[in-house]
Amino acid sequence: MSSREYFTYKGVSFPHGAVTAKSIFQMENEFQILDDDVIIVTYPKSGTIWMAEILGLIKQKGDPTWNHNLITWKRSPWIESITGLENALLNPPPRILLSHLQFHLFPKSFLQTKAKVIYILRNPKDVLVSFYHFSIFMKIFPDPGSLEEFLEKFLSGNVHYGSWFDHVKGWMEMKGSPNFFFITYEELQQDLRGCVKKICHFLGKELNSQQIDSVVEYATFQKMKENKMSNFSLMPDNIVDHKKGRFMRKGISGDWKNHLTAAQNEYFDRVYRENMQGMNTTFPWD
Repeated sequence: MSSREYFTYKGVSFPHGAVTAKSIFQMENEFQILDDDVIIVTYPKSGTIWMAEILGLIKQKGDPTWNHNLITWKRSPWIESITGLENALLNPPPRILLSHLQFHLFPKSFLQTKAKVIYILRNPKDVLVSFYHFSIFMKIFPDPGSLEEFLEKFLSGNVHYGSWFDHVKGWMEMKGSPNFFFITYEELQQDLRGCVKKICHFLGKELNSQQIDSVVEYATFQKMKENKMSNFSLMPDNIVDHKKGRFMRKGISGDWKNHLTAAQNEYFDRVYRENMQGMNTTFPWD
């Protein structure tokens, strides 16, 4: 099997290279989530690194020094990956952690703690387009084929981290829990300052107006694109093909309109409605 194919763990696909069945098993069954951990949970390409930047700035009361001097995957390790798990164990509390895991694979220790989860959702059509471009850029991912082919894989959940629908439905079961906060990529774009204030409130962090201004300034797409500690330009060449794209691509909402045909859009809507019926939450894209 080539490193660019998937492997499955409990029915969910994962990319070879960054993650192993052993690292997921360890993280699920042995990794201790701590009471003061804050975990950013997302389906891939939904604003993970953006939220990590925001939380790093909130932690430092708007001072960007930490974010500008420590690479993002050490500041906020991705816990199911091999190196992320190692970094998470080395980081002193309070930790900012990342995960793309579906709820049923998340560390079992989580439910016995007061740890907080921030769950970010994004219009799945934009996730699809971003994921497609990301898969071209990432050497450790299978070749996505054409967008038409990738659309089929995405809607059937035959991509790494599995079905977007399963991910959202699993995590949104936590809605209403005091340690669970969900927000959309679209809300962050429309009112970043307002969202930062809500996140501070959820975390119990009191920042003054000037500190919030600084968080907002340094968490803009342009500032993050310029920050080599956040923009993935330092990712090694054996993992990414820097000639084929960049991690910080557009950072916009609605880019799917530039890629999906009318027929593809209708098909997507039909599959979306079938999968999301019974969800008692409406999203900005509904």
